[in-house]
Amino acid sequence: MRLITALLLAFALTACSKVTSENYQKITTGMQREDVVKLLGDPKSTDGGSVFGISGESATWQGGDTTIAIQFINGKVMTKNLEKK
Repeated sequence: MRLITALLLAFALTACSKVTSENYQKITTGMQREDVVKLLGDPKSTDGGSVFGISGESATWQGGDTTIAIQFINGKVMTKNLEKK
């Protein structure tokens, strides 16, 4: 019984993920970072810096077998990548 409960819980958590191909398609070049976070939730990891007034950030979201990586320049989407395992 515990195994069934654990499997159902794991399935429910995976099914609720916002990191999906459908949401990836909604992300467009120039989209504000805040809007991406509203769509996908907080990223799992980020890395960034700033030079001469230009800021850059790489952010990664993971959900189930899907990973979305986005590069932002001055808080706007420049490139995006979707990977499924």
